[in-house]
Amino acid sequence: MDAQGRGGAGDIDPADQWVLNPDTGNYELRLPGDTTGRPGRPRSGAHSPASGDRPTPRNAPPHQRRAPSSPREDTSRGTGSGPVAGSGSGAGAGTGSGSGSGTGERAVPAQRAGGRRKENATARSGSAAGPTGSRADRRKAQAKKKKGKGKKALMWIGGGLALLLVVGCATAFYAYQRLNGNIDKVDVVGADNPFQKDAPVNVLFIGTDKRTGAGNEDYGNSGDEGRADTVILLHFSQDRTHATGLSIPRDLITDIPDCEVKQDGETVTIPGTAQTRFNYSLGVDGRDPGCVWRTVEEITGVEINHFMMADFNAVKDLSTAVGGVEVCLAKDISDDKSHFHMEAGTHRLQGEDALGFVRTRYGVGQSSDLSRIKLQQQFLGSLAREMVGTLKEPTKLWGLADTATKALTVDTGIGSIDKLNDIAQELGKVPVKDISFVTLPVVDNPDEPEDAKATVVLDSGKAEPLFRMLQEDLSLTDSGDEEKNGDKEDEEKAEPAPASEVRVDVYNGGNVIGAAQDTVNWLQNTHGVLLSTNASNADSQETTTLEYGPDQAGQAATLADLMGLPKKALKEGSADAGDTPMVLTLGDDFQGVGIPIEVKAEKPADVDTITADDESICAS
Repeated sequence: MDAQGRGGAGDIDPADQWVLNPDTGNYELRLPGDTTGRPGRPRSGAHSPASGDRPTPRNAPPHQRRAPSSPREDTSRGTGSGPVAGSGSGAGAGTGSGSGSGTGERAVPAQRAGGRRKENATARSGSAAGPTGSRADRRKAQAKKKKGKGKKALMWIGGGLALLLVVGCATAFYAYQRLNGNIDKVDVVGADNPFQKDAPVNVLFIGTDKRTGAGNEDYGNSGDEGRADTVILLHFSQDRTHATGLSIPRDLITDIPDCEVKQDGETVTIPGTAQTRFNYSLGVDGRDPGCVWRTVEEITGVEINHFMMADFNAVKDLSTAVGGVEVCLAKDISDDKSHFHMEAGTHRLQGEDALGFVRTRYGVGQSSDLSRIKLQQQFLGSLAREMVGTLKEPTKLWGLADTATKALTVDTGIGSIDKLNDIAQELGKVPVKDISFVTLPVVDNPDEPEDAKATVVLDSGKAEPLFRMLQEDLSLTDSGDEEKNGDKEDEEKAEPAPASEVRVDVYNGGNVIGAAQDTVNWLQNTHGVLLSTNASNADSQETTTLEYGPDQAGQAATLADLMGLPKKALKEGSADAGDTPMVLTLGDDFQGVGIPIEVKAEKPADVDTITADDESICAS
């Protein structure tokens, strides 16, 4: 045999060969990988040839060959526990001696070891990680080591991800708790109409003139409880393709209905007030945002889902959070009351300047609240554009969310981050270009002297069509198809006759006392229908009707336009009437003079609107 160990014939590795060292004249073990042909150091655990224990040359007769000593050699023939190798010192310990001297018994040749081959191989291999293992053992050891490192790496990665997840959840929980804690809520008594994803949504935005906060005490009356200074009814269409913001002037004279509020945990009814300023619907006599809610529903006939309220601080903080709001001034403005002084041109406003801009009124238009509303609409449109841009920048999103939740007071129906997020996701679907702002049509209060006009009243003829548009979920920005349909209907109508030629007898079959005479007075004095007559009362009927002959179609068309009569109210006879007057019978659907029986849902031609994406608006 010329080799030993696993890998060659009979578990012998050819790489583990004994070669002659020319420098010493001894046979020594050559290690695998040795390209010099020189023997290397014996592996740990193998007996090193010494001067007194030379290995037998590889061409020696078999009976003279000796297996190199091993600490795992069979010891049954010697008294020591180490291998027997003649008189040389063994690597193992003897019976009582550290040198391990044997009795001189001849070593068993490797090829005769039989069952001990496996023990020799094991002895040579040592530990799996040690340098004495065979090539296969080393590979297995390296693979095992790699596998161990891989498991550790996976454990570290998994642990790191778990840590990030925990930290992320903790951060999200902290953010959730903080944002939830920011929100102020009001329990609106009787509010049971939460928004739905598949229905129109009506949100009442209320801006108060409450003057708490640094610097705000200089604006007007510092002791004011906070009234409804700016109110916009925001309608979002069912298909989320458009939205309309209807601004309601604070100086509108209207009826404020009774409203219930929560005070110290109890429900209290605040008595209503007839014919007073609209802004008294908040703050006066303990009225809360729910009272503004009820008042707007009474005025418009639109059912509200939720409200959001902000004060002076909100204007300053939100404008700062988005990095400023761009506005345009057609001329210089100098208003000491609002502390706003700025030259004409385009400016980016935030903080105090932004508040001054939305508060000023003496430097624009007719120095009235109506002129200020236009500034506010311009500002809100620009703010909407800035907020949409900010939502696309994650680094700014947290700051905006934190500021917005601190700035707003909402009803309990949307008084959590989850619910606010839900409604924001829905309302955010409306394109900015299809968000329109319009001011409620009003006229100067006729009960005030000409030189002291301070309040306004509803212009029903123009306001009612807008209310119908909101009620019927129609857009102020759509035109084409509706205009074509309107033109088609106009072509089918008879040519209206002059008002002076309209001959009509008016009967009262409704529940409004004196309706017939009031109508005649209104027709004659306001519209010049001098051939109108009060024909007294008629049998009660639900709907208003107008009976006429074919030759009176022009007169009927004129009266229908003036009264706002629906098509179903027109009853054309089979025979011409000649000089016989038409018959107008007022029904229960008649609400009062000047109020259309049926309002056509359309924007009046002389009512101005602006859209949120219009950047060309300049306050003048």
